Amino acid sequence: MPEEETSPLLSAAMKGKQASNERASSSESTPLLSNSTDTPRYDGAADEHDGDDAVSTRSQPAGSSTPPRSDRKSWRWASWIAMGLLGAFVIAIIVLAFIVPEAVQEYAQQATVIEPTNLALESITTNGVRARIQANFHLDGSKVSNDHVRRVGRAATWVAYQLESAETKVDVRLPDYDNVLLGSAVIPSLLINLRDGDVTNFDFVTEISAGDVEGIRIIANEWLEGRLEQLRLNGAANLSLKSGFVPLGTHAISESLVFEANKIPAMPKYNITRFNVEDGPMNGSMLADVSLTALNEYPVELDIPELAFDILVPGCAISDQSILVAQAATSDVHVHPHSEVEVEVKAVIRELPDTLTNVCPDSTSSPLDNLLRQYMHGEPATFFVRGSHHPDGDTPKWIADILSSVTVPVPFPGRTLDGLIRNFSLTDVHFSLPNPNAGPDDPDSNPMVSGNILVTADIPSEMNFGLDVTDVRATADVLYKSKKMGELNLQKWQAANSTKVKGTEDEGPMLKIQSRIIDAPLNVTDGAVFASVVQALLFGSAPIRLHVDALVDIKVHTTLGNLTLKEVPAEGKIPVKPLPKGTVGSIAPKVGSLRILDTTSDSITLQALVNVTNPTPYTAHMPYVNVHVLNNGSILGSATVEDLDIVKGPNSNLLVTAKWNPPMGGDHGRKIGRDLISKYLSGWNTSITLRPHRHSIPGQRIICDALSQFNVTLAAPRLDLPGDTPEERSHFIRDATFHFFSSTATFTLVSPLHFNTLYLDFVNATALYNHTEPIGQIVYDLPFSAPPGKSVTPKLPVDWSPESVGYDAIRKAIGGTLKLDAYADVDMRLGNWKETLWYQGKGIGASVQL
Repeated sequence: MPEEETSPLLSAAMKGKQASNERASSSESTPLLSNSTDTPRYDGAADEHDGDDAVSTRSQPAGSSTPPRSDRKSWRWASWIAMGLLGAFVIAIIVLAFIVPEAVQEYAQQATVIEPTNLALESITTNGVRARIQANFHLDGSKVSNDHVRRVGRAATWVAYQLESAETKVDVRLPDYDNVLLGSAVIPSLLINLRDGDVTNFDFVTEISAGDVEGIRIIANEWLEGRLEQLRLNGAANLSLKSGFVPLGTHAISESLVFEANKIPAMPKYNITRFNVEDGPMNGSMLADVSLTALNEYPVELDIPELAFDILVPGCAISDQSILVAQAATSDVHVHPHSEVEVEVKAVIRELPDTLTNVCPDSTSSPLDNLLRQYMHGEPATFFVRGSHHPDGDTPKWIADILSSVTVPVPFPGRTLDGLIRNFSLTDVHFSLPNPNAGPDDPDSNPMVSGNILVTADIPSEMNFGLDVTDVRATADVLYKSKKMGELNLQKWQAANSTKVKGTEDEGPMLKIQSRIIDAPLNVTDGAVFASVVQALLFGSAPIRLHVDALVDIKVHTTLGNLTLKEVPAEGKIPVKPLPKGTVGSIAPKVGSLRILDTTSDSITLQALVNVTNPTPYTAHMPYVNVHVLNNGSILGSATVEDLDIVKGPNSNLLVTAKWNPPMGGDHGRKIGRDLISKYLSGWNTSITLRPHRHSIPGQRIICDALSQFNVTLAAPRLDLPGDTPEERSHFIRDATFHFFSSTATFTLVSPLHFNTLYLDFVNATALYNHTEPIGQIVYDLPFSAPPGKSVTPKLPVDWSPESVGYDAIRKAIGGTLKLDAYADVDMRLGNWKETLWYQGKGIGASVQL
């Protein structure tokens, strides 16, 4: 066989193209598809297509004007393969027809112009497809750079004028893959006009049969995985030619086409225009209805029958087998050249396999969790689409074999759920202070918040299936005026229930979720912000609003079973009412009983049962709190509560441990302490100030530093002394009896202590009449006791003041009573504690006896 009949024409064409300094090109060297790897969007908007990435089908002759953009668009992919092979076939016809093949071959390579006009796949057959190819062919000698080649080529083609080929079968193989057969095409008889400028219109139908499915699968998978660097196709045929009545013999031809990686088309862009999920007709199933569109950029027309696919998702690891979750089927698809293609997909999900919902090894998430997390954070979630192994009966076997052997990764555009939760509120709030015995990493080492959560969430329009929220948990940042105050961490699942609310004209359907959270740790991270919140609560008049940025985990029950949505973004406002005006004054503490626990020479440790009123809408639990007790700016002692529960309204018998220790305030504190006790025992209106300090709540330095900026001043707790009137219950000395002739007096004392005895070691008292007139003086230096309850003092000597008006009043009152005032300095002793106090009493009822 002559060498010119067996040499690859495309390689010669490439040489000729290089020799002409790329001044001429043929249609078979033009890329057909932009190599786009853009992730599809689910926003309902069509993608923009850049027309500038298309290149001319063929180079323009020298001096020609720039064609319009539509002429510069390349014929893509399928049309390029078809027209490339057609061009190689035509060139082979020309070359083989002449005696001087080298010159004519170069002429044919450079002068041939193929202008494809349409490629339509008319039908899908049992073995392949029936395709209709339409194109225009002519020779343009002006594109040939060598004058000698141009003259010889024009002369030869003028003489031959026309060439005709017989029906020819072309086999296309893959030389780089063991020469596997990709497919075969039957090209009918062609009659070609060869004179320069004469146009031949091709319009024929060819049968294209699929080749080895395994070879197609290998190429498809390498392309999808990005490992296909180039694709080399080899077409071979036995070509029979004649010119007029003159036969030119049968020639074996072999042509190669090479596609570089950057010229191989990527997956087409598509937009999902509708995505709807609803409960299926059978229990335990759901139906998905998806509509998507893609632009067909090619001059290709075909009808695609219904096809069945399997939908899979990734497993725990890349090496794991993908998990089958749904079966889908497409509608009949009508593809028109250069137009949008709309595809309707119906999918059914019958159950969720265990491999999808089980937690992955060395992880806390399942494959389903990972998939939902990507989707809910707006990231493309990768699905895998594979042709079904059990297709519809109308699907040709060769299509089913190809589709079922190829798995295509499809990025499904995510949808961020920011703003999905419309409202997040917390009511009926209960606070628990930290447990002093908890370790640093123990949740109990933080303040706890309990309350009723009410969440209002929008239901995405595509979710038209029944769902019921059963449990929730969350981690949230708590902010005040855009500054982070702390973190709320609800790690344990909390029971919840949900109610679906129908949508209105202005708003879509919503889901109301209610849950009672119990003991959610609140970690205060910024003491300054926390102090601002406390200040607003104590002294503000308008409700403050805490902003919550949360990630919520939600357990929902659906037709398919129980699902867990993790880290759903949510935000909301928690309105917190400030304390009502007069709250501090309305607390009104009252001491029910006192018990002395310990004494020293300077201090008294005691326990008291206190009654208070909580006027706020909040409740609290206090495992341990210690505060300083102050008066006139001096620390006089401390008060401690443990395991204390504060409810709304009256609170009775709250156990408070206090330590009276004025030396904490220095020498000045001792004097202030003496005066405070003296005024208190005298029934004066006294007050104490409570102020947190650095160690008020163990382990909570930030909170304590913030709270230490605030003082709470309360009226000193009233002692619960027996008596008939408030005035009577406020006096320790109830009455007195004066013995005129013996010059003595006895007093009835009421001790505030229920379990301990007071001792009076020294008394220096003066009785007054009419507030100013002295009656007499009592000086007594022998100790006597004042046991719990009522007691009568020993007879105390009275040194009368006979020259005073008060003395006359006493004489006149013999056998009767009168009201007296008293002023006394008393040395008091309680255990080891001793103190000198003063006492002023008014309106003491005194009886006078002989």
